[in-house]
Amino acid sequence: MSRFVDPKVLMAIRDLQLAAKTMIDGFMSGINKSNLKGSGIEFSQYRSYQAGDDLRWLDWKMYGRSDRYYIRQSEIETSISVKFILDASGSMNHEDSNGIKKIDYARYLIACLAALAHLQNDATGLHVLSKGDFFSLAARRDHQFMARFYYELEKIKAGGSFTRPAHYKHLLETEDKKTLVVFVTDLYQPSNEILQFLDLIASLKHEIIVFHLMGKNEMELDYGNHSTLQDLETGRILNINLSAAKKTYTDTLETYLSGLRMKLLNKHIFYRLITTDQPLDKALTDFLNQRNKLTA
Repeated sequence: MSRFVDPKVLMAIRDLQLAAKTMIDGFMSGINKSNLKGSGIEFSQYRSYQAGDDLRWLDWKMYGRSDRYYIRQSEIETSISVKFILDASGSMNHEDSNGIKKIDYARYLIACLAALAHLQNDATGLHVLSKGDFFSLAARRDHQFMARFYYELEKIKAGGSFTRPAHYKHLLETEDKKTLVVFVTDLYQPSNEILQFLDLIASLKHEIIVFHLMGKNEMELDYGNHSTLQDLETGRILNINLSAAKKTYTDTLETYLSGLRMKLLNKHIFYRLITTDQPLDKALTDFLNQRNKLTA
């Protein structure tokens, strides 16, 4: 695995594109390449070029050996669109005990996942929900687009409350044979609005992966000697006796997370809980495993 697995180390690289490349290079050098089934990594067969075929799939090495044009057929069959949705609501400004904000962890996580998808020749798109707006970059495969992808990720500021965009369906509909939706969120939802949004996405028949981000201090209700907590979306102040509430809190949280996981699995949505102190290569492994299921 990569030596840059510690989130604090990775996030010290301020250039998001460089950080993603650093992580992916290390990740790729530490795994068994035969586990990669995405296009651009391996392919099963060639076929002769036909008028109208995309010239990007021509295999020039085969042309050099045979003086005939061939298409790498499995690339056409397995390339998909990977559409990243980022919850950039105010609660994503939560900071863990190591000083890492959820929104920062999320942007590096998405950058690394997008780099891996691009390496497998999948089109990548970005949709960001922030302050009631829905910023969108349509999925593309070219290298120049990835520079724009990282640039937009770097600019994101978390704020406001989670609001489902009115025009989400048009933006997430696709003519591609396969679409994988990767949703990165902290699932902070006072009125169940995020689960309702996932229901709507699931109705479009997409494959969905949810990466649920939480801080370790949030998981353990560990905020030192503080006796007040503030809702980052509403600004509401809550006075609390942390030591007295901790046992009830952790039991309630465990029940909530278990129920949440089952709800999503019942909808055929892949769910993964990640605390912001965890190595990002775990998320890459989960992504790769899910990707393999799609191409198996």
